[in-house]
Amino acid sequence: MTRRISAVTVALAAVMALSGCANTVRGVGRDVGNTVDATGAAVNDVAR
Repeated sequence: MTRRISAVTVALAAVMALSGCANTVRGVGRDVGNTVDATGAAVNDVAR
């Protein structure tokens, strides 16, 4: 019984950790996209 509770606890911790990583990766993707947009806007301003 104790072994089963331990396994369930470890599985829940792994799921929570993986969901946190997914949110972090999504946020990094947005940040990189915003950086690319800002760089493109700066290039257009300099070209004018």
